Amino acid sequence: MGFSFDKALGVHPQALALRLSRAELLSANLANVDTPHFQAKDIDFAAEMQHSQWQFSTSSRPQEMYRVPYQPSSDGNTVALNVEQVEFTKNAQDYQTSLAFLNMKFTGLKQAIEGK
Repeated sequence: MGFSFDKALGVHPQALALRLSRAELLSANLANVDTPHFQAKDIDFAAEMQHSQWQFSTSSRPQEMYRVPYQPSSDGNTVALNVEQVEFTKNAQDYQTSLAFLNMKFTGLKQAIEGK
């Protein structure tokens, strides 16, 4: 009988990778809050997770979308500091949650291997 880590771990490795990619985008947005003409980007997490169910390679980059600003700025920058901070914080919390689920999966696998 074969064992598959993909089946045992579920979607959690993909969720972690996607959360990490999103954190990189959001931190770039925050770092460029004062850069003229910088265009804030984000990803649609739910759509990307759904897409990853049909995709066999986890190495592809998620589709980035430009964020539509609530209020245009005079220098063309679309980063809204408060929006980016909230999104970054929510993403970090979701990353920790995914990490906790993955940890529980590994703990369960370890117990199964040890016969507990």
